[in-house]
Amino acid sequence: MKKAVSGVRPKKFLGQHFLKDHNIAQKIVESLSRHGNYRQVLEVGPGTGVLTQFLIQQPQYQTTVIEVDNESVAYLKQKYPDLHILHQDFLKANLAEQPSPLAIIGNFPYNISSQILFKVLDHRDKISEVVGMLQKEVADRICSPPGNKVYGILSVLLQAYYDIDYLLTVEPHVFHPPPKVQSAVIRLRRNQVNQLPCDERLFRRVVKQGFQNRRKTLRNALKPLNLSEPIRQLPMLNLRAEQLSVDDFVQLTQRIEPSWKP
Repeated sequence: MKKAVSGVRPKKFLGQHFLKDHNIAQKIVESLSRHGNYRQVLEVGPGTGVLTQFLIQQPQYQTTVIEVDNESVAYLKQKYPDLHILHQDFLKANLAEQPSPLAIIGNFPYNISSQILFKVLDHRDKISEVVGMLQKEVADRICSPPGNKVYGILSVLLQAYYDIDYLLTVEPHVFHPPPKVQSAVIRLRRNQVNQLPCDERLFRRVVKQGFQNRRKTLRNALKPLNLSEPIRQLPMLNLRAEQLSVDDFVQLTQRIEPSWKP
């Protein structure tokens, strides 16, 4: 394992670009709204601690950071000796061990940001709020309403369980090294849906299958599900997946469910 040299910042890791603008970092931390009245905050991929320094100034939070990079962990231990650090991969972490309710915050590495949010979905009953910076293209997709070409799987699944706000566009020059794309900060706050009024596993499968061939009508896109003929004749199946709202997908799942054979 490489030792971190005193005062030397860790290098870029896992596609991450380190934020160097402290004003933006402070805005990101201040975007936490305490939705769900949590105290526990888990920062994903703190890097050099640009968000961490503002989190630990908030007495209402009990901050833990989770970081996989050896050099970053060594740097953080030196700079913040009292900080609770989990030296592991967030995607492999057992979130069941974390207190509840929980907020997630971070400058998410671009190449795993979608995976981070799918993990949030899997632990939605624990995670009441997320504030994250990610590639603007992904942020636009998550926040998109139906009928938009960027509306997709993450849009539907996240909007089913979270209220989502697009907070801020962030330009490349505030990072080191500068990325080739714009970034954005979004906030997810858990809504009142404890459970969808349909089979949630089937719901997820219908959504994913519908968008796998998004240029096709749902009648053709959902062929692998072997729908019954009465279901195949539903007018809704004349549409493409991007034209359906969360409620439309719920209604479609409800119609499929009685005759569904997994």
